[in-house]
Amino acid sequence: MYIVLLKTIEQLKSLNISEERKATLQPLIEFVQQKTKNRQEININFICTHNSRRSHLSQIWAQVASVYYNIPNVHCYSGGTEETALFPKVAETLTEQGFNIFTIADAKNPIYAIKYSDNALPIIGFSKIYDSPFNPVSAFAAIMTCAQADRGCPFIAGAEKRIPIPFEDPKISDNTPEQSQVYAERSLQIAAEMFYVFSKISQ
Repeated sequence: MYIVLLKTIEQLKSLNISEERKATLQPLIEFVQQKTKNRQEININFICTHNSRRSHLSQIWAQVASVYYNIPNVHCYSGGTEETALFPKVAETLTEQGFNIFTIADAKNPIYAIKYSDNALPIIGFSKIYDSPFNPVSAFAAIMTCAQADRGCPFIAGAEKRIPIPFEDPKISDNTPEQSQVYAERSLQIAAEMFYVFSKISQ
């Protein structure tokens, strides 16, 4: 992994995760652990309304956490109840935290390659609905990263397990002097929680 990214990961160890949040994360730990025990593919689809901020951060950090802890067969995805675009501040924040991000296709809904290591396949980031052909159609955990999507999607077709893990939307800081700080903090919170999840998996 890139040196700056590893330094960011080191910072995560100093972030406190409350007992309440650990309880919220426990169903995801159990899903990953069961799949690992059975030597099965682990498909996780992080879902939020616009697939523009929290769901992407969750997808990316969960994928990196699985690599960091050498948990095999983990495939992380993201989607929304509607298609918009990956918000540019998310890409900027992840770049500052150590990722190498470049644009594959520049359009209204750009497609990004997000790399955490020179020799690893990049994570592909773009906004899409949760049941896009890009995403798994069965045997996946649907992680609801915002309450709005959780309420708006009472049923996720093909999901083996549905787990609400809501995060506060960094969008509340858009067009304010605190924007960079809020996005960095939310990214680190999501990272810390995804790293906590994968640190609990035994092989």
